[in-house]
Amino acid sequence: MLDVRGIAKGYAGEPVFRDVDLQLAPAEFVAILGESGVGKSTLLNCIAGLDGVDAGSVRIDGTEINTLDDTQRALLRRTRLGFVFQAFHVLPHLSVAHNVGLPLLLQRQPDMAQVEAMLDAVGLAGFGARLPQTLSGGQLQRVAIARALVHAPRLILADEPTGNLDPATAEKVMDLLASQVREQRAACVLVTHSRMAAARADRVLTLTAQGIAPA
Repeated sequence: MLDVRGIAKGYAGEPVFRDVDLQLAPAEFVAILGESGVGKSTLLNCIAGLDGVDAGSVRIDGTEINTLDDTQRALLRRTRLGFVFQAFHVLPHLSVAHNVGLPLLLQRQPDMAQVEAMLDAVGLAGFGARLPQTLSGGQLQRVAIARALVHAPRLILADEPTGNLDPATAEKVMDLLASQVREQRAACVLVTHSRMAAARADRVLTLTAQGIAPA
């Protein structure tokens, strides 16, 4: 499902990381730990094709994303990826339900029943009509998670998905991610500071400037 080989990334001549290799099969859940600033979010952006890489290759479901143009990358993300952004990236003028349902709408497969089911799964039943500015940070995090999972993506990239959540809600979210991996046979890459969240994964790795290795 995911095949990352020898990727490197830097900014303004300063390396962030290099020689990163990562392979995931369907129904595999990998957590990546690392110190702040080591490039965990940048790694996810490189995997998703949101950032280019300086070296190496990234294949998703057999497709080398670095050979695609911007439109082709956007289509791949729309159909095969679910990305939980640490900064939420919800659209303020859309209701919670329309934010969550956006991936389905972009695929021309709107399904409000699926949206409501996903909101219920993240503990936001009844919140569909509300606007993002009326929600707390933890609630916005759950909207972002529901949006990433609503279209049953083949690959889930989760950037600190429990960082704004209380322990009980964080456990519920990790249950949901694990069930998506197990039941939908999705592959999931979780980057986190939380060893409790990482413990739910099949493998735990550590990212450093020199690459990635078992934790």
